[in-house]
Amino acid sequence: MNVVFVPEARTEFLHAIAYYEEIRCGLGERFKDETDRCIVWIAAHHELYRLRREGYRRINMRMFPFNISFVTRESTLWVLAVAHNARKPEYWISRRVGIG
Repeated sequence: MNVVFVPEARTEFLHAIAYYEEIRCGLGERFKDETDRCIVWIAAHHELYRLRREGYRRINMRMFPFNISFVTRESTLWVLAVAHNARKPEYWISRRVGIG
């Protein structure tokens, strides 16, 4: 399965890495590694996650207070958000527009 981050999700992901790296050397890398593991898991098991009424699915990260929201279309996994759990829910929902 192909994995594509929408641009805003890529930006969130990179900002979170930088933030955690500023807190402690190596912590940003741990965040990146956990995100990568979640993405690999999602790509193989995306149907396990509940389809929400807005048409997306979500996985909560284990070690960090973030979730990854995504949709699948044919053989592509679209990452819509790498969102901190304390942010307004579904602030990113309009990002799904235009995904084929």
